[in-house]
Amino acid sequence: MSGPFVIAVDGPAASGKGTIAKGLGEAFRLPVLDTGLLYRAVGVLAERAGELDNAEACAAAAVTMTADQLDDPRLRTREAGEMASQAAVHPEVRAALLEYQRTFAAQEGGAILDGRDIGTVICPTAPAKLYVTATPEVRADRRWKQLQAQGDAVSLEEVLADIRLRDQRDGDRDAAPMRRAPDAVLLDTSEMTIEQAADAARRIVEAARARWENS
Repeated sequence: MSGPFVIAVDGPAASGKGTIAKGLGEAFRLPVLDTGLLYRAVGVLAERAGELDNAEACAAAAVTMTADQLDDPRLRTREAGEMASQAAVHPEVRAALLEYQRTFAAQEGGAILDGRDIGTVICPTAPAKLYVTATPEVRADRRWKQLQAQGDAVSLEEVLADIRLRDQRDGDRDAAPMRRAPDAVLLDTSEMTIEQAADAARRIVEAARARWENS
């Protein structure tokens, strides 16, 4: 056993990884960082400046971003998710946010980070790694219901198209593409309830923590 107990939760959009990470935070009493919010904030800031396609401008937004900007309600919208995916393709942005994420992970006692490259790039030596996924159709339905609850009149077909596009962009980018780490436990939530997924994730982490404590 050495260093903080870090839990890396990776996976594609709307897979349930955010909900799972939050539940693990409560179960293991660890702070949680939704790294997707960092990229959403960068994307929103860059879009407001009309510079979303400009790598240097996006990186500058990442450097000047403040913690209170992560509370912006707009970061939870469909548009912000698309902006985040566009901003994340810039290697300069990922480099600018790397230290922020690793500092969060290094805090005493440990932490939980959810994203797309936590187990592969940000915290490759994390004692516990999960890769949370579900079929595109299931993920689209989940996201569509969230957007409906927010008053967004987008169709299910549009959301599914968005999901497929984000999967392709996140998986094909040159900088830290979305990948399952070789030592990450795959958790497919397609046919699970929230409670079932949370319980499965907790058991995976408990087993990882036992191995870590005995190492």
